[in-house]
Amino acid sequence: MPHSYPYVALQLFGRSPELDRHQQLLLNKGLTSYIGTFDPGELCVCAAIQWLQDNSASYFLNRKLVYEPSTQAKPVKNTFLRMWIYSHHIYQQDLRKKILEVGKRLDVTGFCMTGKPGIICVEGFKEHCEEFWHTIRYPNWKHISCKHAESMETEGNGEDLRLFHSFEELLLEAHGDYGLRNDYHMNLGQFLEFLKKHKSEHVFQILFGIESKSSES
Repeated sequence: MPHSYPYVALQLFGRSPELDRHQQLLLNKGLTSYIGTFDPGELCVCAAIQWLQDNSASYFLNRKLVYEPSTQAKPVKNTFLRMWIYSHHIYQQDLRKKILEVGKRLDVTGFCMTGKPGIICVEGFKEHCEEFWHTIRYPNWKHISCKHAESMETEGNGEDLRLFHSFEELLLEAHGDYGLRNDYHMNLGQFLEFLKKHKSEHVFQILFGIESKSSES
């Protein structure tokens, strides 16, 4: 670390023997882009470490599968991916519009729950989900992370693996009477019921760190 830090640009690199050269490059490109969002003189080491903890999982999902050579033709397998993305909040109309447009353009399914916190679920072929994830968080979305990812192999189009039939915005009631203020919390009881309907109750604790409870309790 340079003696003049934080008043000069800091260069940080992430390395792992589990990543190939291409994925290592993508990881450090994302890290460098994130550090670039900080103002000169602003401390960023701890934030960069947190970014790596929150976002590195998606890069490990990109590892290439190595197949043993075979003279016999094998069915082509595709990787179906479902990503659960957590954001501190999602309010801005431009951002919400971008999320919906990218989701529909890439033919993925899932939802975007607006408010505080903001939750996005995106599912589809791996390359489409990864492009969605890369597109929405750049150039400067700081408070967002992929909390959980589910990967499955399929020889078909993956339709039987989908939990959602389209990509839509999810609007729930705010918890409490806060009017139009942007500091309200979404009704997590309603969100839990929504997850149950889509066979996804297990991610509630992963997203929020608390055990799921019915909104009626």
